[in-house]
Amino acid sequence: MAKLKSPFSLLVPLLAAAPLLAQDGNADLSAQSSLWSMISEGGWAMIPLGLCSLALIYLIVHCLRETKADRFGNETLGVRLEELCRKGKVEDAANIARHDPSLLGRALAVGLAKFDPNRPNESVNSVEEATLEQFELEEHAIGQWIHYVNVIAAVSPMIGLLGTVSGMIGAFQTMSAGGMGRPELFAGSISEALIT
Repeated sequence: MAKLKSPFSLLVPLLAAAPLLAQDGNADLSAQSSLWSMISEGGWAMIPLGLCSLALIYLIVHCLRETKADRFGNETLGVRLEELCRKGKVEDAANIARHDPSLLGRALAVGLAKFDPNRPNESVNSVEEATLEQFELEEHAIGQWIHYVNVIAAVSPMIGLLGTVSGMIGAFQTMSAGGMGRPELFAGSISEALIT
């Protein structure tokens, strides 16, 4: 009599072959669904969405470069200018600040230009006001890029929603022309709506 195999011994070869079968199915699936094929299935809305993504990447890199610590100034510049001002060498301090490319140097150069050596106590307020005005201008120049990021963040979902509506309209038009009997006809429009 032949001995019956246990169910476990029959299951082991089947489990060993399962990954090979799954790899063949995944190879066909991955060949069909690459990133570029998904982008092309997204339709016309993927072009402005891609442009928004590229603009956002540019803005991120630009803002990272613009907001490095050395672009704002350093402590040694402040200490050096303070020492010169305490010694009464305001012209030298203004000259050093004028040649410094940092935000602190530009702001202090504008402020120190308002200093009047004949009336030192009276000119302190005008120096402070000019320096603060220049700081506000510099802050606005740096912060203006945030507005562009906000515009992209507000516009991109609207473009995606417009692509979704466009895909759904295409699906309903295909459905009305061909009927519900052949869902493969409007699958492209549904995928466009879902991808965008």
